[in-house]
Parts: sequence; C-alpha cells; structure tokens
Amino acid sequence: MKKLTITYWIFTGLLVALMLLGSIPDIMSTPEAVALFNHLGYPAYLLPFIGIAKLLGVVAILIPGFPRLKEWAYAGFVIDLTGAMYSSISVGDPAGGLVIFFIGYILIAGSYVFYHKKRKAVSSNPININKSVTTN
Repeated sequence: MKKLTITYWIFTGLLVALMLLGSIPDIMSTPEAVALFNHLGYPAYLLPFIGIAKLLGVVAILIPGFPRLKEWAYAGFVIDLTGAMYSSISVGDPAGGLVIFFIGYILIAGSYVFYHKKRKAVSSNPININKSVTTN
C-alpha cells in the first residue's frame, strides 16, 4: 500500500506541477502566453478561462474525496492537452515539440491509474472501510 501511495503521489505531483506551470501564465495573460495563443489562432480572452479551469482541475485532484469531481478533472486535463497538441500540429509546429504532450499524457494516465488502484486497495482492506470515503 505504501509503494502504491508513493507512486500515486509522484505521478500526481508532477502532473500538478505541469498544470500549475501552464495555468499561471494563462491566468495572468503574460505576453508569452498571448503570443502563443496568437500563433495558434485563438483569441487572448480565452487565456484566463483556460488557466482558471486548469487551476480548478488541480484543486479537484488534490482535495480528498469527491471522486466524481476528480474524474472530470482528469478528463478536462486530457481534453486540454489533446486540444493543445492538435492546435500545435495544425499550425505546423515542429514535431519535436510534441514530446511535452506525451509526457503530459503519461503523467495523467499514471496519476489516474494509481488513484484508482489506491482507492481499490483502501476499500478492499477491512480495517480501512470507514476511511475509504475520505481517501484521496
């Protein structure tokens, strides 16, 4: 159980860091983020919306409980990453830049899979039955 929890937190910590590092410039509409959005053909007014959505997804994944909300957060991260990757490909960005997207997918998948393994392990342990409602 301890190894499972550590693996979950490694994937989740890296995922949260990736999403936070992407959300802060979006929320603040930094010149670099605006330039990237212009390059992709999107209006700058979408930046704060996407940044706040990423931030809320991070919060949903980190707070204990609320399993359905966590599912939506993971789905939102996949949609965000897929849209960004598709946009990058559509404007003809170099293929070398796609590596970060695959790293993001691996982090999302790892966090998601180990989240469910951890929940299953806690709920199947008779000692922890009462604690399973509040587990992360």
